[in-house]
Amino acid sequence: MQEMVKMEVVVGISGASGVNYGIRLLEVLKPSCVTHLIITEAARKIVEIETTLGPGEVDALADHVYGPEEFTAPVASGSYPFEAMVVAPCSMRTLAGIASGFSDTLLTRTADVCLKERRKLILVTRETPLSLVHLKNMVQATEAGAVVLPACPAFYARPRNIDDLVDFVVGRVLDLVGVEHELYRRWGT
Repeated sequence: MQEMVKMEVVVGISGASGVNYGIRLLEVLKPSCVTHLIITEAARKIVEIETTLGPGEVDALADHVYGPEEFTAPVASGSYPFEAMVVAPCSMRTLAGIASGFSDTLLTRTADVCLKERRKLILVTRETPLSLVHLKNMVQATEAGAVVLPACPAFYARPRNIDDLVDFVVGRVLDLVGVEHELYRRWGT
């Protein structure tokens, strides 16, 4: 009997508020996917500010962890066969790098790989309000092939707490990646 091959997903966590989106995504993907984590130094500081997790606890959720300057990581090459990348949260700095093709970090290089190889790239942007520059970068990233999914939870599922709001956004990401889940109540159900 042949062993089932797990989908491989790269999760980037950049330096914007909302690191819980990336952390929850890693938790949900853990049983069914092979995960590759790229976390920026700014994101590590935000993990300390916004969560109760210790320094290595986010890393422990991923199968593989790479530093932001680790350009020899397998995911930096189009020849490495991962299926999708999600940047959650995606800072405006990271968005700008991706939109302009400025691959100065492993995170932006891996996103560039997704675009050039026509793989799924989902950017969970986190900023408000949005400037014209932000909006133009979102359009440019979308035209290049990315999906911009702002962290905007819905309320029709009647969320009871912050975890429910996070699960809605993460659930929408999973829908786009193609991973089955039951994180939120769908419209009309």
